[in-house]
Formats: sequence, C-alpha cells, structure tokens
Amino acid sequence: MIDYSVALRGAFFDIAAVADSADDIASHARYLDDGVLFLRDGRIHALLPWQEAEQYLHPLTGYRDLRGKLLLPGFVDAHVHYPQTEMIGAFGEQLLEWLTTYTFPVERQFADADYAAEIARFFVSQLLSHGTTTALVFCTLHPESVDALFSEALRLDMRLLAGKVMMDRHSPEYLSESAEQSYRQTRELIQRWHQRGRLGYAITPRFAPTSTPALLAAVQQLREEFPDTWLHTHLSENLNEIAWVKNLWPEHEHYLDVYHHYQLAGPRSVFAHAIHLADAEWQCLHDTGSAVAFCPTSNLFLGSGLFRLPTCWHHQVRMGIGSDVGAGTTFSMLRTLGEAYKVSQLQSYRLCASEAFYHATLGGARALRLDDYIGNFHPGKEADFVVIDPAVTPLQQLRSERCKDIYEQLFVLMTLGDERNISETWVNGKRVWGNAAEE
Repeated sequence: MIDYSVALRGAFFDIAAVADSADDIASHARYLDDGVLFLRDGRIHALLPWQEAEQYLHPLTGYRDLRGKLLLPGFVDAHVHYPQTEMIGAFGEQLLEWLTTYTFPVERQFADADYAAEIARFFVSQLLSHGTTTALVFCTLHPESVDALFSEALRLDMRLLAGKVMMDRHSPEYLSESAEQSYRQTRELIQRWHQRGRLGYAITPRFAPTSTPALLAAVQQLREEFPDTWLHTHLSENLNEIAWVKNLWPEHEHYLDVYHHYQLAGPRSVFAHAIHLADAEWQCLHDTGSAVAFCPTSNLFLGSGLFRLPTCWHHQVRMGIGSDVGAGTTFSMLRTLGEAYKVSQLQSYRLCASEAFYHATLGGARALRLDDYIGNFHPGKEADFVVIDPAVTPLQQLRSERCKDIYEQLFVLMTLGDERNISETWVNGKRVWGNAAEE
C-alpha cells in the first residue's frame, strides 16, 4: 500500500529534468493520459499510470476523479509587480514616462497598511485563479507593502519571493528614502520574513537609474550578510533607460556592469527583461549563474523590444517567464506563453509547446533556484499544481477534438487558453482555488 492522504486521477504532463537546450526538453517530457497522483504531507508521493496505481488505492479513501482534465505543475511567474495590479492597461507611454505618469502615484498608496492588505489579497487571488503557484514579486518602497503580501502568502502556505523596492534618487519626494534608511528597513524585513514558511526575501533595488552608489553598496552589504536571499531588479528594458544608465554611470561600459561592480550578479539574482544586451553581458550572466525573466506582454505593451530567446539558450543563461503586471497585460501564464510564441515568431524562432511550458514550470523554478522544490511531479517535491480544463469554449472544444497529440493540445492551450481554463489550483497539497461552478 502507498501511504497517501489524497489521490487524484487524470491526465498529467511535466518535464522530468532540466534542459541545456530546447531540443533536450522534448526528451524529458512526460505525459500520462491516465495516471494517479498520490499526495502526502503537502508533497508529491508518487505519480503512476492507472494500471499500476489502482492496486495501491485504499478501499475507503479512494481517489478524486479528474478524468477529462489535464494536471500540470503550478506556473512560476519570474517577475511581477503586485502594487501595479490596479493600473494594468494604462495607456500611451513607454517605460520612463509610464513610471512617472502612472506607477509612482499608484505606489504612493501602499504606505497605508490596510490598503496594502486589500491589494495583496486581490493580487494573490489573481495569481491562484490563473494557475500561478510561485512568483517573484516587486512590492513598493513601503515596508507595509511587504508585510501585507507576505502575510497573505503565509496564510496560504504559498511559495513566494518578494521584497521592498529600494530607491534613493530620481523618484518623487513621496517615494524618497536614504540609502541608510533603505538598508535598515530591508534588513528588518529580511529578519522578519526570510525563510518563514515557504517565503523567501528578494532584495529589490528598482533599477540602476533610481540607485545611487551608496544604495547599491548597501544592497551589496545586505547580500553579503544574507547570502541565501534573492536579488531582483530590472535590466536593459528600454533604449532610453539604457542611455540614461550610461549617462549616470559613464565609467561602466554596459548596463549590467553597474550591478556586477557591486557583486550583485550571481546565483539567486534575477534580472527582468534583458532585451538589449551585448554579448559580454550575456556572458557575464552565464559566468555568474544569474537568471533573466522574459516578459513578453509588457515588452510589447510598452514597445520595449523583443527578447532574444535563442541568444539566451546560446549563452546558457537561466530564464523564467514573467507576467510583469502591470505593464504586462495579464496574470495568465497561458496567455503570456502565447505572446512569447509571437515574439519568437517575429525573430524566426519556433517556440514549441514543450519548451514554452518548461519555461513556465521547471525552467522558471530553475531560474529562481527552486527546482529542487517545485517544477514537476517528482516524488518529494512540494505539491503545487494546476488542474486544466482544456476545452471551456466551443472553439476550444472543436480545436481540442482535432489535436493529434498532447503537444498540439498544449500549443492550442497556450494559443487560445486563458484563466477560464484553470479549473483548480493546489498549493502545498491543498486545493486553494477552484472554479465556482465546480465547488
């Protein structure tokens, strides 16, 4: 007998191992059209084909029948801003003007702890209802924003990485702080939240233009004091931004050199966007074990540029997919993967379904250095997964019926799918979100 608390029967797809190339991914893909997932103490105990699993089912406990559904590892959002949830779809600007016009005024509100708690609850519910079980999140400059988000994630036993924004120049007076204040508040937040439950702290300088040398030195000091924290910031998103960095930091040849000078590149460092990189910057990312977040919807929405996925593979740089809400236009990883496909098509790169779902699950977990804990259905990993209904509209049903194999079905899902396809979301072995029609 298998000692389990929950058994779920359905179809399953995951990627069994990390890959060094796009071609490797398909060889590691695993699909069971009829399998049983056994859970125990919030973890994956076993995933077996039905014919093998049936003998281990307890006569009284039985199993939950999800046939007709597809179970995937929970989605990993490698870059998202929770305070920008309420300003998603803000019109007409590119990055720097967009920050000044929309972002900074909205972030001002998060000094109010009650307001921060309200948006944090909404944000987390949006992640879960869209099938995202792990995220790397920007908060605001205010410690209240961090406390609110971590409190909500802790309540659900969710794996979440986040941190307070650090910035001490080129921001409105109402979002200003000194490097010393930023260091002190960040240090207190790390001590309060890091490694509590399934939470991790991400030291979060907004980006080089809002950082003085003193602030980046403070970030470096925090990284040295707390080496198992994450580093989360922006890199080379917009051409005007890059020119601004060059003007502010003329002694450095490239944008990434600014961060690297303060030893901020390295394992657990995640740089969002990374669109306009020189080969030397790609090489530095590889050599230091850093990761990048590909944010297709925001890159298109703000007109920032096209992420070069083949170049990322060529330099063997870890990469995850980011929704980047609120410049990103959806919490849905399915819709985000559809946009990633279009970005790739514009560069004559064919992003197949197995690769796309790898980046949104195990590849994203690897980018965050969490692939030992999440990302697939391996025994011992944390039981974070999503239950997908692949045909929730007449068009999807028509198209799904004509799919030849699981890869075509997954491609149709990321092309036509959205949050309506999310039937259930499970976190740490518990069902934390379900379609109201199925409650």
